[in-house]
This record gives sequence, C-alpha cells and structure tokens, in this order.
Amino acid sequence: MGTLDGRRIVLGVTGGIAAYKAVEVCRRLVDAGAHVSPILTNAAQRFIGKATFDALASEKVQTSLWDEESPIPHTLLGQNADLIVVCPATARLLADYRMGRSADLLTATLLATRAPVVICPAMHTEMWEQPAVQENVTVLAQRGVEIVGPEKGRLAGGDSGEGRLADPVNILATVERLLGEQAPQKDLTGLQILVTAGGTREPICPVRYLGNRSSGKQGHAIAAQAVARGAQVICVTTQADQAPQHPQITVQAVDTAAQMTSAVFEAAPQSSIVIMAAAVADFTPVSVAEQKIKKSTGTTEILLQPTVDILATLGAQRTAGQVLVGFAAETNDLVENAAKKLAAKGVDLMVANDVAADQVGFGHDTNAVVILSATGSSEEVPLASKTEIANAVLDAALKTLHQNSKN
Repeated sequence: MGTLDGRRIVLGVTGGIAAYKAVEVCRRLVDAGAHVSPILTNAAQRFIGKATFDALASEKVQTSLWDEESPIPHTLLGQNADLIVVCPATARLLADYRMGRSADLLTATLLATRAPVVICPAMHTEMWEQPAVQENVTVLAQRGVEIVGPEKGRLAGGDSGEGRLADPVNILATVERLLGEQAPQKDLTGLQILVTAGGTREPICPVRYLGNRSSGKQGHAIAAQAVARGAQVICVTTQADQAPQHPQITVQAVDTAAQMTSAVFEAAPQSSIVIMAAAVADFTPVSVAEQKIKKSTGTTEILLQPTVDILATLGAQRTAGQVLVGFAAETNDLVENAAKKLAAKGVDLMVANDVAADQVGFGHDTNAVVILSATGSSEEVPLASKTEIANAVLDAALKTLHQNSKN
C-alpha cells in the first residue's frame, strides 16, 4: 500500500484566484489512493464550480454547516480526517483560523479536528507581506500547522512576486510526508539553527566573478528538514530565490564571502547548531575593476587575497555547548582530507562528500557523505536524496548537542 492509500483527507478550498489549482491537488490526492472530502467556501464557488470537485473527489462537495443530510458536518469531517489541507488559503482564512473564529464549514472543521493540518497560502505580494498576515502565519506554524509556500512567480494581474500558490507536486509531497511512516518528530523544537547554502561569488568587474558550482540544494534541504522537525532556522544563502519558504525560516540573501561572513557572525552566537553547508570562496580579488574587462585587453592578471575562514573563526569563538558542523567537498582521499579539516577548524562534525563521484554533490538532487566526529567516530551515508542526507546530518548534530550538554 502507498502512503495515502485509504487515508481520509479533507480538501478545503477558499476564495482566491488560485482555487483552480486545487483541482490538480484533488486529482493527485485521489490518484495516490486518498479518500478526498472537499469543502468549498462560498467565496471559492465564485472562482470554481462544485461540479468539478464532485466529479474528481471521493465524495460530493460540502459547503454549509446547515446541510440537512448531516446535522454536524464539521464534527464528522474533523474527527474522521487523517489530514486537512487548505488550498488555497486566503488571508481571511488565516486570520479566522488563528483567532479560532468559526465563520463557515471549513473553519469549523479546522477547529474540530486533531488531525495534521496543511495550509497553502496564496495571495498578492502586498497582502502576503502585511505584518498582520505574517503574524497569523507565524502563530499557526508555532502551533504545529504545516505551511507550504507561497512561492515567487507570476501573479494575477500580470505582475510577479511572492504569493503564488505552491506547486501541487510540493503540496502532495508534504501530505505524503506528514502521513508517511517517516513523518519527522519535532525533536528540534526550541532550537535556533543557522544554515549556510550556495557558492559565494567574488566580483572581478561589474560583469564577471570568481565562483564555484555549488547549487545550495544540500543547505536548503537541511534548512527545510530542520523546520519540519520544529527548529527556528536562519538560512544564509547565495541562492535566496531557491531557498525553502516557511514562517520559521529567515532567509538572508548574500553574494560574497564578506557578506556571508558578516551574516554568519551576527547570527551564530544565538544559534544552538551552526551548519556551514555553503561553498565559501577561499580567495577574493584585491581590487574590482570599475568597468567591464574587455577581451581585447589581452592577458589580465588578477591579484587574490584570502577571505576570512568563517568555520575556523567560529571554532575558536564558539559559545558554550554550541555544535559546529562543516562540509568538505573533496575529489580525492575523502576521509583523510576531511579529518584534517575537522581538526584544523576545531568543529564537532565534518560532512565529507566526493564531488567527483556520479550523482554526488554540486547540482544533484542526491548525495553520499561520510560524517566525521571530533570524538573519532564516523558514519557513512550511502547515495540518497539530499533530504535524507539532511536528516542524517541533523541527527548527528542533535546527538552531539545532547553530548555537549552533559559535559
């Protein structure tokens, strides 16, 4: 049986232009084996008709608390649900749910359930960024509600920005994770975790830069899994547009090694765990040309100077009990080189991967690592998704944190 086979899912649809995308979510849930019970608010019916969901879902749409066929529809739906997903969720739904206001069948059902709840906000950028909306989302997330999206992209009206409904594939993946046997425990609740991601870019001139092949995928996967396990996360990344979006993730965009150094040093003292997954440049140009360097210039010399060694500095200045995790991207003598780096940087854990191997490291969705500990132990994690690697790294960091607290 699949993760969703026979699982009862209530699909709530509210009145936003993205309501049409809920049809695709409904279809995917049913195709995955779920029993889908749709609820449409009155406003949702202004955007999409009942007949569509009647045809695709496992049972007919419900719209009212006063349906004579069911005297207590919200109670039955809430108690029988294995999970409730609201897609899209408007600003009004977020406010009503946060305040416990039973305004209609959907909000009454949300209040009458103990099942996991997935909320998928979608609205215009200006609405999404309103402090009141952000506060409502933050409070719901702190109560254990799973927030998916929104994403950046083209919006109704033709402009672009943050507020676009999450991709149905991502929504389904969240539902499967929450209902799967491997749904994460909230074992990182109460912890602030700092994660860096991506490769820094050191400018040579206004057009060109020195960089590397890091995509930021592994660091972003760690940030996403840390939030799923209850942590508050600060993600310092050179790929901010690709970073996971969640009320418990503060994304800080940087570009250069100097910018990353400043951001990390500011956030690290308050963080219980620091995971340096970014590929930070070892050198940066001494000077940056004011104009584009032309090919006609011929041979050009670029004088480089070392950047600040962020990890080594953190190792020397760490706060008591803090766990420091470094990454070592190697092309040969993996364990030997990573062990030397672990000792030199003064960190607790070093995550080593052979970026010359197939399907490992830069740009891939998979990775294979060896996690070395300052205590002398090591753990090999064979080729797996970067999400699985992320959880292995977080497991090792949490174990080390508990050991540090005993010392």
